[in-house]
Amino acid sequence: MNQSTKPADDDATARDQFPALGQGLYLNHAAIGPWPRCAAEAVRDFTEQSLRPGAAAFRAWIAREKSLRERLAKLVNAASTNDIALLKNTTEGISLVAWGLDWQPGDNVVLPAGEFASNRLPWLAQSRRGVEVREIEIRAAPQAEAALLGAMDARTRLLSVSAVQWSDGFKLDLTRLGTACRRRSVLFFVDAIQQLGALPIDVQAAQIDFLAADAHKWLLGPEGIAVFYCREALRPRLELVQQGWHMFDFPWDFDRGDWTPAASAKRFEAGSPNSMGQAALHASTGLLLEQGMARVARRVLANTDFLLHNLAATPGVRIVSHREPERRSGIVTFVHEHLPAGRLQRLFRDNGVECAVRDGGIRLSPHFYQQESDLAGVFELLHKVDY
Repeated sequence: MNQSTKPADDDATARDQFPALGQGLYLNHAAIGPWPRCAAEAVRDFTEQSLRPGAAAFRAWIAREKSLRERLAKLVNAASTNDIALLKNTTEGISLVAWGLDWQPGDNVVLPAGEFASNRLPWLAQSRRGVEVREIEIRAAPQAEAALLGAMDARTRLLSVSAVQWSDGFKLDLTRLGTACRRRSVLFFVDAIQQLGALPIDVQAAQIDFLAADAHKWLLGPEGIAVFYCREALRPRLELVQQGWHMFDFPWDFDRGDWTPAASAKRFEAGSPNSMGQAALHASTGLLLEQGMARVARRVLANTDFLLHNLAATPGVRIVSHREPERRSGIVTFVHEHLPAGRLQRLFRDNGVECAVRDGGIRLSPHFYQQESDLAGVFELLHKVDY
């Protein structure tokens, strides 16, 4: 088994941000990630402000919201903060596009088969408007991207994919897909919830039209807040499906005569902001940017490599995740040929290892602040399995 090296000073600093390290082995960031100390401290400060001066601190909250948009724009390499909206969750972002486009009977949408429900149901609901959804098997295809592109025709309006598949971590080549979509005038939507915060993503290089991602997984933030990216040229093309006081450039001008929504992505933010969620996400994105996404990605993929190497050497284990370097992400899924996944998950949990069962396999998803010495506990348990 590979041995870990002593953490560098910057590793130690990052590890100190995560008290979860002292509470067992948390390998479920693909579900809900633990908060870093800085996020918890930001929320404590917010609650203290709310408890005592209350709305007197509102100007500081507005300034933080502006800074959060800047940080999120940097994380996805948006051309402008105007491209960034702060929504409740990934599903809201997908639904904005699914219900906002001017579909025509006979249009079609292409999806990978096996997408999480949030990236299926809003598209399937468009069947009442005459839209066909084509779900394409990508894992068995000789080339996943070619299979998706080959399913398109002259009536394809949109391709929607998860950057990283939720069940087994299968990663797609977004640049290849986005380039082909732009060339064919097909819209390109990316559900980035299993990539953003773990691996770099570049909406400009990949020619992504729309992107959505919750904060509560790899971004290490809370539930109830998400980033939504919309390319400038496409914002006017989406019919607004909800209206409210916050969707304007100067929302506090309640005596306005002109109620034209903002040209920026704020037009998609109808109601009051989640200021407490913004406080936490502002802190966690600050930590990721301070670490640098290149370094975060190196650590995430080093953990993936460690898991794959040692799982391959463990008797009774079959790796479900694709092992090609270009398909690797922060998720590794495996099955034990002699032990059902539910029973193995209980064994792990009884011994302080948190993981998930997905598609009949055990899904492991460590983050950048964890080390090989932490992950070694998985294999100590697997070697003790009594079946």
